[in-house]
Amino acid sequence: MKQYLELLDYVLKNGEKKGDPQGVGNIAVCGYQMRFKMDDGFPLLTTKKMPLKSIIIELLWFLRGDTNVKFLQDNKVTIWDEWATPEATAKYGLPPGELGPIYGEKWRRWKKRDGGTIDQIADVVEEIKSFPDSRRLVVTSWDPEDVDKVFVAPCHCFFKFFVANGKLSLHLFQRSCDIFLGVPFNIASYSLLLMMMAQATGLKANEFIHTLSDAHIYLNHIDQVKLQLTREPRPLPKMTLNPEIKNIFDFKLEDFKLENYNPHPPIKGDIAI
Repeated sequence: MKQYLELLDYVLKNGEKKGDPQGVGNIAVCGYQMRFKMDDGFPLLTTKKMPLKSIIIELLWFLRGDTNVKFLQDNKVTIWDEWATPEATAKYGLPPGELGPIYGEKWRRWKKRDGGTIDQIADVVEEIKSFPDSRRLVVTSWDPEDVDKVFVAPCHCFFKFFVANGKLSLHLFQRSCDIFLGVPFNIASYSLLLMMMAQATGLKANEFIHTLSDAHIYLNHIDQVKLQLTREPRPLPKMTLNPEIKNIFDFKLEDFKLENYNPHPPIKGDIAI
């Protein structure tokens, strides 16, 4: 994960001080890109321990088209709880636990202007199978009509697949990038999605490309970032998927197997393991 450490170092050295909705303060740069080859190993951060179960369950939640935290909570994943309290949801006229038109709805049930919905994930699976050279293998979560109807507007808001020589790549554009907390989560989640999509379409998972727009480190994460930069990256683990699963919507937690993961200890202030 040398690329991620280079990102931390770049923002520490070049970031400009900015405000933010949280009132914490941050240093940020505009525009940065990382590339991760799946043949090099699964890009799960090793300079701190990552909550892999939470990453997998959240991704499965998105793919279900779900926008209620019950599925997450039933699987003991709490990463969305702070936005699902009665106080938080009441602000948007939503019942407790319901997060509104976020990723799951946009991926699987995008509302059409003339009625009905679009299943972007199902459509892109079929497009990859039928027209792999298409330049329209796109899934978007950014809907200008809905971004003010939710507590957290989509951060990882647009991604596109690319097929060449039997290999599948995924390019993500992320508008807002919390480098210490969120970005390692996003790298692992979209790399998993790439592997799942490749298996579902009979292709080889090739490369995850991550384009970050507003890439920021919150001021209360500076010490944790500096600690990570003192840690030597360890060899990447290996991720395997249950080869029996051919439909991207059929994956379950037990269909993912991580081997040889030897990270440094968790860091105070990070997402709970």
